[in-house]
Amino acid sequence: MPTNVVMPQMGESIFEGTITKWLKKAGETVQRDEPLFEISTDKVDAEIPSPAAGVLTEIKIAEGATVEINTVVAVIAEDGNAAASNSATTVDAEKEAKKEAVATAPKKSNEPDSAPSATVAAQTAQPTPASAPAQSPSTGDTNVVMPQMGESIFEGTITKWLKKVGDTVARDEPLFEISTDKVDAEIPSPAAGVLTDIKVAEGNTVEINTVVAVIGGTAGATAPATAAPAASEKKPAPTPQLSAAPAPQPSAATAAAAATGEKQRSSPLVRRIAKENNLDLSQIPGTGAGGRITKEDALAFLGQRGKSSAPAAATPQTVTPMPAVAPSLAASAPAEVSIPGELVPLSKMRSIIAQRMVESKHTSAHVHSVFKIDMTRIVKIREREKSKYEQRNGVKLTYMPFITSAAVSCLRKMPIVNASLEGNAIRYHKNINIGIAVALDWGLIVPVVKHAEERSFLGIARGIADLAARARTKKLKPDEVAEGTFTITNPGIFGEQFGTPVINQPETAILAVGGLFKEPTVVTDADGNDSIAVRHIMRLTLGFDHRIIDGADAGKFMAELKKTLEDWDGDIG
Repeated sequence: MPTNVVMPQMGESIFEGTITKWLKKAGETVQRDEPLFEISTDKVDAEIPSPAAGVLTEIKIAEGATVEINTVVAVIAEDGNAAASNSATTVDAEKEAKKEAVATAPKKSNEPDSAPSATVAAQTAQPTPASAPAQSPSTGDTNVVMPQMGESIFEGTITKWLKKVGDTVARDEPLFEISTDKVDAEIPSPAAGVLTDIKVAEGNTVEINTVVAVIGGTAGATAPATAAPAASEKKPAPTPQLSAAPAPQPSAATAAAAATGEKQRSSPLVRRIAKENNLDLSQIPGTGAGGRITKEDALAFLGQRGKSSAPAAATPQTVTPMPAVAPSLAASAPAEVSIPGELVPLSKMRSIIAQRMVESKHTSAHVHSVFKIDMTRIVKIREREKSKYEQRNGVKLTYMPFITSAAVSCLRKMPIVNASLEGNAIRYHKNINIGIAVALDWGLIVPVVKHAEERSFLGIARGIADLAARARTKKLKPDEVAEGTFTITNPGIFGEQFGTPVINQPETAILAVGGLFKEPTVVTDADGNDSIAVRHIMRLTLGFDHRIIDGADAGKFMAELKKTLEDWDGDIG
């Protein structure tokens, strides 16, 4: 059965791509995962691998043409169908492709979906072995795929199905919930119809573009309901046991690449694995097409190096015999005792948070500085204005806009605190993007107020309220939790005096807001006379990366922040 090749979505905010180069010609044989064509978007240039092995029978979109995501750009026939399709592999096919490029130019958003769009999700860039073959446009079925929820995200976990097999769904109606290392989100249905098959069960993690369900159109609506049990019986592809994996043998192409110093081909996922684990790709034998390094190659290499992330149970244990002089100890060892309580696996979000926290502590030289802030002036302003403020602006007046606005002002004056370390260089960010940590019932997420330096006090207040509300209802977009340059977290809402937070990578500083308390404080008047008064005191903690921020710089930043808050005279809108 022929497989349609589609323009992939290279990020949540990317809706089209330009084919810059075809790496294969019509009529040529291609292997699965072999680079097929190159694309360019407003975020990234990339090589796109072939979703299947066979013969490239048709190129629908010529080089230089820009099309919407999920547009069918080529067709690959299985080896058995190659002979029947070879007539389309002449030079005339490429000329025909150029004509078709015009016909397949991006349609306007108000135009109805055409028949080929029903097969969009069915043709994945990286289908799993368990995925069904691509359906013909005439079937009316639409395959639902795991979406890419951000440029650096390569997999997702299905946390909940919102529909059951046999249920009718409307286009854009929430279909299932996913969790990635960036965001939790509800995924809408790509088409209207009947959910005829669920291929991936709740709790399973799969790569992007994996087919997770099928929605039947006219044909699917009449599909027998007996297909439902088959979906529940499907099991995810087994995870490779790294400890048992044989050493991959380098292909001839890999050896040639190593001999000439040519850069070996690999996917973004492989390059991410290599970066996170300090792997040298030139040392990894590639078993994919043309010597391409696959995910399995990288994981197997990790396992051999003894730094695999595979569960401990999968690693062979070396048993050291007890000394002969202590047989009684071995004989008297108690049997394994079951510990009372419930053992609950980590959720996807909790697992990722755990990983990121350890990575951050391993990456940055954490230092913390605590300052005591007299918030009495701001408390009085808030008490006086909060009722009128909410009526006037439709947003509650909290302390976070005051702290955030003051931080933005100080970051303008001290850009090193808003910077990032990139290799042996410091990146001074043009914009100030403030991450606001939001505690959820199921974890923690950090949406970002972008371009905070351009916002008024009211703009910051509205931005914080909007992002926090949508974080709690799983309505955030992936790019709203990315590109932060400085983070503020508020453990004080639970009554903490202060906290020592972990830096949100790749940022180099984070501000923790402590609780607000009435405390007796020594107050000095204009004449230098001291007295004790009850003041509203808050402790702010700056966690900073000592690799690029010196203690003196951190102290100056916090002193300026203290002054700005204690002498507040800004317009709150």
